[in-house]
Amino acid sequence: MGCVRIKIHKSSRFVVAVCDKEIFGKKLKDGSFQLNLASSFFDGDEFDEEEAIKILRSYFLDDASFNIVGEKSIDIAKKAGIISGGESIFCGVPVCLVLL
Repeated sequence: MGCVRIKIHKSSRFVVAVCDKEIFGKKLKDGSFQLNLASSFFDGDEFDEEEAIKILRSYFLDDASFNIVGEKSIDIAKKAGIISGGESIFCGVPVCLVLL
């Protein structure tokens, strides 16, 4: 069973949504700001760490953008070379947006 969920969206470029499976389905709210992890945007397939790293690296080479939410997802993105830090904390959850 996987530790993260990954969903690939195709628009003018690929947008990769990555979310820890434990927080998928939640809504994080802080005042008027909300991050809806229950939406179809994050409703992808589950992958283990090794598979997730391969997927993220392949889309990084395609100049994809990334929405990464959760400790495990951030750690995997770091191991894949997508980010090296700089994530924000929203409602106690690390979040990172990568626009290439």
